[in-house]
Amino acid sequence: MSVLDIAKARFSVRAYTEQAVEEEKLQKILEAAHVAPTAANLQPVRLFVVRSREGLSAVSRAANIYHAPVAVVVCADKSKAWTRPFDGMVTTDIDASILTDHMMLMATELGLGSVWICYFKPDVLKQALGLPENLIPVNILALGYPAEPAANKDRHSQARIPMEELVQYR
Repeated sequence: MSVLDIAKARFSVRAYTEQAVEEEKLQKILEAAHVAPTAANLQPVRLFVVRSREGLSAVSRAANIYHAPVAVVVCADKSKAWTRPFDGMVTTDIDASILTDHMMLMATELGLGSVWICYFKPDVLKQALGLPENLIPVNILALGYPAEPAANKDRHSQARIPMEELVQYR
């Protein structure tokens, strides 16, 4: 399957089966994150993989993870952030997002579903995971086997703005 085919097949999964994610598949997903680019290669992202019943319950107090069997909490390490010198923009959230996207695409290729969750209580999540002060949760990636039908891979022609609106040539 091509990268474009995988991107078209990926959809936000909000219902999961109870089937556990195999260790081999999880490691491939984490490897996809590991090879993702970051600004100035500073790698200011830390991942917390939550699979235990207790851990998932704790994360669920901060966010709806849709009963996924795995939650990857993606955190930015503000102490390692690259800052653009011209305007002070810090790239940690962008770096964390690139890693998350790599993981979502790999999960899709492996037959797993995922959903990128940004609607969560950061203070509750930090406390639940015992995160140090320098780590800021950016998002949660819920992973597992979908318990819902796949979205139509051709849906983007109706669900996205037209290419003419998205892309401008100068």
